[in-house]
Amino acid sequence: MDRIKAVIFDLDGVLVDSADWHYQALSRALANHGFSLPREEHARHYEGLPTREKLRLLSSEKGLPAALHAPVNELKQRYTLELITRNCRPRASHIEMLARLKAENYRLAVASNSIRKTIEAALAGSGIAGSFDFCLSNQDVSRPKPDPQIYQDAFAKLKMEPGECLILEDHPAGLKAAYASGAHVAKVENIKAVCYAFIKFHISAIGRERG
Repeated sequence: MDRIKAVIFDLDGVLVDSADWHYQALSRALANHGFSLPREEHARHYEGLPTREKLRLLSSEKGLPAALHAPVNELKQRYTLELITRNCRPRASHIEMLARLKAENYRLAVASNSIRKTIEAALAGSGIAGSFDFCLSNQDVSRPKPDPQIYQDAFAKLKMEPGECLILEDHPAGLKAAYASGAHVAKVENIKAVCYAFIKFHISAIGRERG
C-alpha cells in the first residue's frame, strides 16, 4: 500500500504571498501600452494562469494586438521581479515546516505556473531556496496548469506514483491540475494556513482513509 513520500508545492499563494504582485505587474505592463485589466476581472478569469496564456485570452476577448505579447510579457516579468525583490521576506513558519518535513525524509518539490526566474527569486527572498529537491516552471512543460502535465512530470522526476504524493494548491486552475494528476490534494485557503501541522493533518487523514 502506498504512503505519502513527497509533498509538491504550488508557489503563489502557497509558499509566497505573491498572487497580487502578478496582477500589479501585468496591470502596469498593459497600462504602458494603453490597455487596462480590472483587478476583479483578473481574479475571476486570469489569476493562476501563465502570463502567455493571459495575453492570449486578452487578445481573443479584449482585442490586445498579438504584436504586443512579447513587449508586455517582458515588462510584466521585469515588474514581477521588482515586486518580489521589494516585498518577499522569509516566513519563520514556512522555514520550520520545510525543515521538519526534510528531517522526516519527505521529498519536496515546487511546481508553478510562474517562469523559472520568478520562482528562483521568490524562493531565495523567502529563505527557502535550498529546501527543495527540484522546481518545475511553466517553461518546463508544453501544457501548463490547469493541465496536469507539470505534476505528472514531477512524479516522473521523483520516480514515484501519484498516490505517494501530496500536492498543496490554492487556485482553481492549480487545483484542477492537481486533482487530474491522480495525486492526493490539500486545498490551501491562504498562505497562513500552510504549516507543518496542516500538512501532517492531511497525511494522517490519507492514512486513515486507506486503513
